[in-house]
Amino acid sequence: MSNPVPAPRLLYFTAAFGAGSLLSLMVLFNGTLAAYGSLLFASWVPHLTGTVLAIVILLTLRPRRVGGISRPPVWAYLGGVVGGVTVMLTSATMNTALALSGTIALGLAGQMLFSLFADIRGLFGLPQRMPKARDYLALALIIAGSLVLIFLGGAA
Repeated sequence: MSNPVPAPRLLYFTAAFGAGSLLSLMVLFNGTLAAYGSLLFASWVPHLTGTVLAIVILLTLRPRRVGGISRPPVWAYLGGVVGGVTVMLTSATMNTALALSGTIALGLAGQMLFSLFADIRGLFGLPQRMPKARDYLALALIIAGSLVLIFLGGAA
């Protein structure tokens, strides 16, 4: 018998919405850096500043490792590589006809598609879950909305 999934709280919705808003702001900042420099520069600056901030926070808070916790799998450390490539790709596409909204919309569609694939295959230690019809409907609506935004968004 599987454990029931707890109902989402308002805090989780707020946090996810805030993260999405910050992601849009990050893409805007990084795209602006790319316009004045290069894609590598636009990826290097936020990762360097993020590293410095993380070190300051770690030194200030001095979090303690809990005794029985083992180390994460090696692939978990690839998040920085994926983040760097993501910054370069979004910085490149933001400065095209896609603009910020098209970049974010297609990025959301890509996230949803990969998430469904990861759920189906049980990738990265996730529990294997078969998507329901509503998941595919949500994906179709996100892709349709992205296409409307990109191809009809500038029409008066």
